[in-house]
Amino acid sequence: MSVLLWNIASFVLALGILITVHEFGHFWVARRNGVLVKRFSIGFGKALFRWRDRQGTEFVVAMIPLGGYVRMLDDRFDPVLPQFKDLAFNQKTVQQRMAIIAAGPMANFLFAIFALWLMYMIGVPEARPVIADVRAGSIAASADLPADHQITAVNGRSAADIRTLNLLLVEQLGRNRLTLELQDRVAGTVIERQLDTQGWQFDPDRETIFDSLGIDLVLPVPLTTLAYIEPDSPAAQAGLNVGDEITHVDGSLLQGWQQLTEWIQNNPDQPLDIRILRDGQTLSLTVIPAQRQTADGFSQGYLGIVPASSGWPEGIRYTSRYNPIAALQVGVQQTWQLTRLSFSMIGKFIFGDVSVRHLSGPISIAQGAGTTASIGLIAFLTFLALISVNLAVINLLPLPILDGGHLMYMVVELIRGKPVSEKAQEIGFRIGAMVLLLLMGIALLNDISRL
Repeated sequence: MSVLLWNIASFVLALGILITVHEFGHFWVARRNGVLVKRFSIGFGKALFRWRDRQGTEFVVAMIPLGGYVRMLDDRFDPVLPQFKDLAFNQKTVQQRMAIIAAGPMANFLFAIFALWLMYMIGVPEARPVIADVRAGSIAASADLPADHQITAVNGRSAADIRTLNLLLVEQLGRNRLTLELQDRVAGTVIERQLDTQGWQFDPDRETIFDSLGIDLVLPVPLTTLAYIEPDSPAAQAGLNVGDEITHVDGSLLQGWQQLTEWIQNNPDQPLDIRILRDGQTLSLTVIPAQRQTADGFSQGYLGIVPASSGWPEGIRYTSRYNPIAALQVGVQQTWQLTRLSFSMIGKFIFGDVSVRHLSGPISIAQGAGTTASIGLIAFLTFLALISVNLAVINLLPLPILDGGHLMYMVVELIRGKPVSEKAQEIGFRIGAMVLLLLMGIALLNDISRL
């Protein structure tokens, strides 16, 4: 329950920040263009707090924190005295109205730059993408990728760390070929390898992008010593403690965490006799892995345990920290990369390179918010930057119910010299609402299937 409450609180905080930023963009540019803003609301439904400023704008924090809006004076919907017509949104020029509408997504892009700028001034822990091994029969093995080489670029784009490399590789989904640049960690020589990715399949619910290519990176090695035990889990009920080292299962000596994981997953509801080392003493316990369904509908066992790790090998981990000017430059570059990736992923959904099964909704976002908030400020800022960019990109899609749809109508108005008819706009809004609701429904079903 505490994890659920933490996730909800983190989700509300993250969404509240991003919605406030988005709506403030509309609000600020509307004010600068002489439009009277009647209401600035964060959330929907019953108002929890409200106040007015000197210009008559009502500011509201409402009960349902799943959106927000800026209500501007508009003489198509509001009775407006002739002397106040110039304060109405619809009386402004097309260019002014376009600026007001575009300001929301632009504010989210600027916030992402700010969050990343702040991160890189504080210092971001990074890890170099060094190949430990490649798996037999994989795409990486076919390309003869050598071990102990650091991947430095993908199709000519630099990748100094694992996080950046991950984003660049995801962006390549659907392509038939990609080129990796690698540097020998000892000799320093640089080589290139081309990967044939015609049959490349990636399921983010089951594997990492590196797993899908058959690349094992140099990472901390999970041990059979327990670092965390989920409350009320089968492991807790069996009497396992943090710090216990599992050495044997059903009389067989364990070779590593992967073997233990396979043993647990393959034996749901079956008793397993385990031997542990606790405070220098050997103890025997019986655990019964509980059964749960995977996203594919298969049953597997789980205990609710998290392993300790061996730590990072020397020379892999480092901290990216910059002065304010350099951090701003990196923030802009990273925001552009996230923007490019977001538009690219939308294209991949449309053309079928990525399945709609991987769309995420509010439950996954809440879990992501809670997890990153619990890790620390840097992780949470990274999450905010990513969601802020996604929010901006989604709002720029040419669906009439979104900012991008309004901009589309205004571009048509700019070309034709007169507005799109209200009937045509109404039809567009209904279609846009249906498409958006369909996508939200798919994302929510995907979230539920992952629980």
